[in-house]
Amino acid sequence: MSKNKFIDCVTFFDNNFMFNLRYNILKNYVDYFVICESRYDHKNTIKKLNFDIRDYDSKKIKYIILDKPFPNNIDIWKNQAIQREHILKNLRFAQPDDYIFFSDPDEIPNPQIFKNFNLVKKYGIFYQKCFNYKFNLYNPYETPWEGTRVSKKKNLKSIDYMRQKIKSKNLKYNFLRFDKEKSIQIYKNAGWHFNNIMEPDEISLKLKTFAHIEFSDSKFSDIDIIKSKIDKKVDLFNRGHQYKKVVLDQTFPKYLYDNYQLYKKFIL
Repeated sequence: MSKNKFIDCVTFFDNNFMFNLRYNILKNYVDYFVICESRYDHKNTIKKLNFDIRDYDSKKIKYIILDKPFPNNIDIWKNQAIQREHILKNLRFAQPDDYIFFSDPDEIPNPQIFKNFNLVKKYGIFYQKCFNYKFNLYNPYETPWEGTRVSKKKNLKSIDYMRQKIKSKNLKYNFLRFDKEKSIQIYKNAGWHFNNIMEPDEISLKLKTFAHIEFSDSKFSDIDIIKSKIDKKVDLFNRGHQYKKVVLDQTFPKYLYDNYQLYKKFIL
């Protein structure tokens, strides 16, 4: 295994359930977990702090709090970027050749990737299987999901740039398109995107507060509408996606498979 440290970074809102799963899947592979939580949502509404560091090994956790309101009450995307860059500002402990992984909390890398990990390009993208509402409700329409990104600390100038601009489609552009970063390595079968695996009221709150404000409308965020879509196994955004149940087997995270009883509420 590489001697370079693995530093797993996420922004955090309130989903302790998903982060706890993430931690238990990755804790034997990752050197540090960096969690950045803001006292304000991206619409600049004050919120309580939800992450409880007491649940974890404090030696592995670096919990960063963004105390100040965001400077922009209108541009949610800019506020999201500010929270991401606050992580980078607090990575001074990292060495130049340490690997910085950034994900949404529900994008969980496959631990096997960390064994003999080698990044030969400037950036890496993890292709992940996508599941919605339930751990074993497969979403083939958004698989592979381009989830976790990685870069060495010395090459990382902006976490938001890495997340927003490092995409596999860049590799298809003509070499003359210097505006598109092409030093990108693809990691296949590299994890799971467990999307919206939460109660309908929690999904509703997420839709009302996250950056895609177009989905905060009641036709998407109404709790009864969400319940109906979960029951029908169809997507939230009326795109005609029909999800399908698969067997939760050993292709899933070992911790999830071994602790079926803990998570059965969200397993079909």
